[in-house]
Amino acid sequence: MNDQAIALEPRPTNGSLPAGHATGAAAPARRSAAGDPLADRARRIWGAGEYDRISAGFRDGAEAFVERCALQRTERVLDVACGSGNLTIPAARTGAAVTGLDIVPSLLAAAATWAEREGLSVALDEGNAEELPYADAQFDAVLSMFGVMFAARPERVVAELARVTRPGGRVALANWTRFGFTGRMLAMHAALVPPPPGVASPLQWADGAVLREWFDEPTWQLTTTTRTLTFRYPHTPAGTAELFRATYGPTVRTFEAIDEDRRAHFARQLEDHWLRHDRTGGAATEVEAEYLEVVAVRR
Repeated sequence: MNDQAIALEPRPTNGSLPAGHATGAAAPARRSAAGDPLADRARRIWGAGEYDRISAGFRDGAEAFVERCALQRTERVLDVACGSGNLTIPAARTGAAVTGLDIVPSLLAAAATWAEREGLSVALDEGNAEELPYADAQFDAVLSMFGVMFAARPERVVAELARVTRPGGRVALANWTRFGFTGRMLAMHAALVPPPPGVASPLQWADGAVLREWFDEPTWQLTTTTRTLTFRYPHTPAGTAELFRATYGPTVRTFEAIDEDRRAHFARQLEDHWLRHDRTGGAATEVEAEYLEVVAVRR
């Protein structure tokens, strides 16, 4: 497998979260500073397509992840790279004070709609995981599911996680593994379009040796557990591959970046990948996807 990051720049999105947009009693969204090319790149990648349609396929796994976090009503919780709310909403159901942060305004708008539908109060901020707009030691728990692992500069992310997590608080992450279903699919993307120089592979976030360097012993108490979740989509494997082609930002941008011959080959690769791993053999698709659960307690 090629140890590379996704290197694609998606088409710009016109979605935005209006100033003062609230979920019930949510705080107004704060916008991140502009001018960072790598942050702009991430915004364009994840703003392509309709990620909410992808994340809907593993909401059961997200709820199980939040349940294992054992959040308390008295805790302040941050969901970094929250997307459309897969962790934010289950976390808010516990009664904790929850903030979701993402770099894509349209995803925050989707999370706000979901929270409003359930009558939940959350704060939603637009921002970059590499430069969190929060005070030191502000949160008791910081979560991220398949989110911070895609940041271009992981050392900055880890430094920010250490800064905003209170002593005794914890960080809980879910990161795709290198040889799991999604890790192999991401490798297909990276093989077609090489990453910009200096951009880290997202799959390093499931490498134990690398994690022990980033979450160093003097600062963190680190534990990791390999887990699986189930992707469930109401389409055949071929239809699910097409869903990712149309709505998963990195896949959207891969197809836009390559020529017609490689598009046809990549489409066949994706379809075969879903077909080989589907466990239903029917009109719907179910695939087991491995990830590493990382829990780091701030010393």
